Formats: sequence, structure tokens, C-alpha cells
Amino acid sequence: MNPRLNQLQPYPFQRLRDLFAGVTPNSALKPINLSIGEPKHSTPAFIREALTGALDGLANYPITQGADSLRGAIADWCRSRYGVDLDPASQILPVNGSREALFAFAQAAIDPSKHVKRVVSPNPFYQIYEGAALLAGAKPYFLNTLPENGFRMDFGLVPDDLWDSVQLVYTCSPGNPTGKVMGLEEWRELFALSDRHGFVIASDECYSEIYFEEGMAPLGALTAAKQLGRDFSRLIVFNSLSKRSNVPGLRSGFVAGDAAVIKQFLLYRTYHGSAMNPAIQTASTAAWRDEAHVVENRRLYREKFAAVMPILKGALEFEAPDAAFYLWAKVAGDDAEFARELYREKHVTVLPGGYLAREAGGVNPGQGFIRIALVDGLEACEEAARRIVDFVNR
Repeated sequence: MNPRLNQLQPYPFQRLRDLFAGVTPNSALKPINLSIGEPKHSTPAFIREALTGALDGLANYPITQGADSLRGAIADWCRSRYGVDLDPASQILPVNGSREALFAFAQAAIDPSKHVKRVVSPNPFYQIYEGAALLAGAKPYFLNTLPENGFRMDFGLVPDDLWDSVQLVYTCSPGNPTGKVMGLEEWRELFALSDRHGFVIASDECYSEIYFEEGMAPLGALTAAKQLGRDFSRLIVFNSLSKRSNVPGLRSGFVAGDAAVIKQFLLYRTYHGSAMNPAIQTASTAAWRDEAHVVENRRLYREKFAAVMPILKGALEFEAPDAAFYLWAKVAGDDAEFARELYREKHVTVLPGGYLAREAGGVNPGQGFIRIALVDGLEACEEAARRIVDFVNR
């Protein structure tokens, strides 16, 4: 077996199961799970109908590049959302969800002939970044995002002599778990570093459509590049329907950006056997062409944040996120113990922040925090918040 598999650490939710092993939660209370970022709003009926109406497509092998209609729908959406004109034939590639693509991309992007291979990742982070780097033969460099630096990726903290060994930089904006959105000056700095050192940027934007004020969408990497008067060289953006359209089980997303990089990634994927199911392509086309359901989705999240944050104020220390559906809250004492005892006493599940980070620079930037995913219904989220307050006050 590949010895690099031994470098992989347990996934956060496996660690959570281990943490709860032997714990009997309060049976008098209904369980509320706010640990996993899995949308629980209803999948729109028109997407379900598009999926079931396209089942005849299962009789055909799909092509890896995807149907012209799907790539055209994504290009139209990118024009409307990001203000950029992309060539559907060369700058867009449908993928089976952003998770699959974020992992596979490192396998295609890392040059194994280089003696030292580094991948820069935010810390805390989506664990796929770490696993992708390790299995591609690279070593992650974790860039701590802390309250004192506004939860930014401060690229100035990366040692100058390390940049020449960096082949890939993962960014996540809006961030998981902090909800931080990268600003134009941060993109300017990162693009300049990429120009100087030649690494590829993988911009994970799967939370980009969960924000709080209509007409104030988070800045994306493609828009930032355009505003800075540059092309998309060495830039690949990843997005997904899972959060935007409440279809995590559909496993549908796209990558877009540098045509030369996408050409090579398509070659890799042709061998990888990762073409999207034809029925899912039809449903995805319908989803990318409709915005009304996304506006309604944002309204539901906005309503939950407006209700939950006042309840938690004073019990937990947190800032309202720029976007996404997480609260990144500081707790007193050990975050894992907090999560375990909250589960035991109040039957509420949250994720210890330390499970989402690695020690770097002598600190685990997730320790002392919990991630609360406001994915359940309004009443459940409000009830969970009240139980958390009772638990903290006790």
C-alpha cells in the first residue's frame, strides 16, 4: 500500500465519534447536531424534477469535460456573479463536488520531480487540503489565521526562502470555519507572490453564496483578478452547488480559471474516471440557471443568525462572520471537553476547533474554539443556542 497513507490523520468527525464514545447524552432532550457543514434546507423541487426527468441519460457514458449546456450555464453564472467572461470550452470544467476536485487537483498540480514540494494552507482548514498535499508527496505549510490578525492568511509570515518550494496555495474564502472573506489587497499580494514564484492558487469558494446582504456578495478570486487588471494565470477557482442550492448529495461543482492549467487537469481527470453523471449534469444546469432559490436560501440563514447571535451573546465570545453559515466561538477551557460535556448534558453537537487545525508556530489556532454550523431549522438552532447558554452559565 502507499506508505503516504500513514501520514493521514483521522477526519474531524471520526475524532468526534471517538470523543463521544461511551458518553450517554441527556435522553430527555431532542438531539441537535450543529457539528457538520451539511445543509438541511429542502432541495428545491425544480432541481429534483430536472434530475428525475433526465434518467434516460443513464444509458450513456458521460464525457469528462461535461455537456456544452452545463458549461454554458456555469459560464453565464460566472458572468453574472463574478463579472468575468470565461470560455466554456477551455476555462470551465464540471466536477463531482468541490471536495473531490480540491483533492484531485493537488495530484495533478504537484511536480514530483522537485526535491522539496510545499503546499500552503490556512490553519484552521478543510482537511482535504492536508490530505491532498501529503498524498501528492508534498508537505503542508500551515498559515495560522488568528483573532489578532483578523483571521487573515498573512502571507508575510511565510519565510522568504520557503516560497520557491511552494507549488500550490489553497485559499478558502469565505473561510471555513471563520467566515472570513479575503479582500482585494490580500488578493493583490497573493497574485504578486504567484507571479514571482510560479505557484498555482486553488481558491475554494464553496461558501460564496451564503452571505447576509443582497447585492453585497463576497469578493471572489476571478473578480479580484479582473479588478486588478490581470488574467487568470495560475488561478483556479472551485465552487459547488452543495451549499448554494442545498444539494450536498448531488456532488456537483466546477473549476474555472487558467485554461492551460484546466487543460492539464482535464487530462488527469480523463484517466481518473471522474465524469459527471448525465442526469446530475441536467439537474446542475437547472440549478446554475436559477437564482430565486439561492436568495431564499440566504434569507433562511440570515434569519437564523439574527436569532441565534443575540441569544449567545455574553455566553460565548465570537464575531459575526463575513459570510458562510458557521459561528467560530471562543470557549473557556478545553474545546474538546466543552463539546463532550455539552453533548452529554444538553444533547447538542458542535465541533471542537482543535480538530480543524494543526499545531504550527507553537500553537494550534483552533484550540479554545468551537465551530457551530447553523444548518438545522430556525427553531432547532434557537433551542441549541439556549441550551448552550444554560450549559455555559452552569
